[in-house]
Amino acid sequence: MNDSPRLLILGAHPDDAEYHGGGLAAAYREAKRTVKLVSVTDGSAGHHFRSPTELVPLRRAEAAAAGAVIGATYETWDFPDGNLEPTLQLRQRIIREIRQFKPDLLLTHRTCDYHPDHRAVGQCVQDASYMVTVPHVVPEVPALRQDPVVAFLPDLFTRPAPLRPDVVIDIASRIETIAMMLACHRSQLFEWLAYEAGLVDTVPADEDQKLGWVSDWVVRHVRPRAEKFRDELIARCGTERGRSLELIELFEISEYARQPDAAALRQLFPGMIARI
Repeated sequence: MNDSPRLLILGAHPDDAEYHGGGLAAAYREAKRTVKLVSVTDGSAGHHFRSPTELVPLRRAEAAAAGAVIGATYETWDFPDGNLEPTLQLRQRIIREIRQFKPDLLLTHRTCDYHPDHRAVGQCVQDASYMVTVPHVVPEVPALRQDPVVAFLPDLFTRPAPLRPDVVIDIASRIETIAMMLACHRSQLFEWLAYEAGLVDTVPADEDQKLGWVSDWVVRHVRPRAEKFRDELIARCGTERGRSLELIELFEISEYARQPDAAALRQLFPGMIARI
C-alpha cells in the first residue's frame, strides 16, 4: 500500500462526498494526503426555482469551492442529475477514474440507498471493483494490479439491508470544517435543502451567521448515526467512551473489492477509534 494513502470519494451529487465523508476527507488533508471528490451527476435537478441551465455551472463552482476548503480536487461530471442509471457507460467512466487516480481507499454509496442516483453509483462501483484489474476491459487505460479498498458511506437505511459498519471515526473536531465545505454549496444548503426541510425562514440573512446555521444543521444530521449504533459503540469502546461518542462517521468495507487487514485499516482510516 502507498505510504501516503490516496482517497477518492465517488458521490452522486455535489455535496454528497462531504456530507457523508467530509470528516475522513479532512483528516486525510490534515495528514497531507491526496484527496479527490467526485460528483458523478451535474447537479441539474436539485432546486425548486433555479433552472437546470443555471444550476450546472453554479453547482460545479460551488463544489470546486468546497474542495478548496481542505485543499482537495472536486470534479463534477456531466451525467444528468435525477436520471442516473447503472449503465455500461457509467461503469466504464468509473473504471477509468479509478485507474487514473489510483486510490488506496474509495468511498461511495451503498446499493440500497433512498436515492436512485446514489444506488446507480454504488452499483457501478461494485461492478467496477474487480474489472479495474482486467486489461481488456477499458483497454485504453492501463489496468491496476489490484483494486482499491472500497467502503460505503454512512446511512441509516435498513431495507433490504442496514449498514454494517466496520470502522468508526470521531469527527467532533472536524464539524466546523465539514460545515465550511457544505456552506460553499449555497444553492443547496440555504435554498433547496432548506426549502425541502421547511427551514427557509430559519436561514440567517446575516452572512456571518450562516456558518453557525450550517454547523447546527450538520450536527442534527450526524448525531443519529451514534444513536443508532450506540450498543455497538459501547461494546467496542467501553461504556463511558461509547456513550460519549456523538459525532461520528461509520464505514462498511465492501466485500467486492480488496480486503484490508488490521494494519491497513489503521492506515486507511486515520483516527480510527473502533472496528465494529
